[in-house]
Formats: sequence, C-alpha cells, structure tokens
Amino acid sequence: MAESSGASIRSARPDEVRAILALWRSAASTPSATDNADGLRTLLARDPGALLVAELDGELVGSVIVGWDGWRGSFYRLAVAPERRRAGLARKLIEAGEARLRQLGATRVHVIVAADEEPALRFWDAVGFALQPDQLRLVRPTSE
Repeated sequence: MAESSGASIRSARPDEVRAILALWRSAASTPSATDNADGLRTLLARDPGALLVAELDGELVGSVIVGWDGWRGSFYRLAVAPERRRAGLARKLIEAGEARLRQLGATRVHVIVAADEEPALRFWDAVGFALQPDQLRLVRPTSE
C-alpha cells in the first residue's frame, strides 16, 4: 500500500487540465462524455475551488469535483491513480471536499456512482454514504 500522508490537497489550476484528464483516463473504467478540456476550463472559471487535486511528490495522483449549487453539495469524478489506491487519498480528498462544502453552507451531500462500479460503491459506503434505492437519476444533454 502506498503512503498518502505526504499528499497535499489543493484547488486545481487551469494549467493542469491536461494532467487531470490524463489522470481520469488512467483511473476510470469508462470515460465520461464530459471529460474534456473545455468543460474543465469552464468549471475552473466559474468556481476555481470546485476541483480539488491530490499532489504527491509533484505529481497529480487524485482529484474530485466538489460542486455547490447553493442548496446541496455534490461530489463528481473522484479519481485516484491506480498505483496510488488504497492509501487513503480518496478519503483525504472527500474530507477536504466536505470541509469546503460545510464552509459554503451545505448540510447535505450527494454523489453519483455508476451502478456497475462495485469498488466505487464499496468506497462510498465505507465513507458513510447510503444508497437511496427510491431515487432515480434522469439526464438529458443540453447540446443540440
């Protein structure tokens, strides 16, 4: 197990967009349709603190998007480099994200997880998130 205690958690910088996308590609089993540089730049321009990264020895090894809409907090795109997993980095990112959300006024946080991502479901359960079986998520692209 790799050690994570030396990792620092901080807000991402616009010049790190390519490195973040590369981290996501290495960490995700299925890339998201929204994994693109323009989308990340828009996020960082709108809310510079929304994308947290874990940095260890000068390398980006983890990230999470911490969204706040004024009503509810959300976690998106939690990713940890495969060779750095099971060392507490994801938990450290979530703790930093929750601190940010509390500071903004959030009293409830949700996360969206693909139903077939068993390791992700186990992680979120382990950090205290409960499945809401009575809720469904509906989506529609805004383009076109």
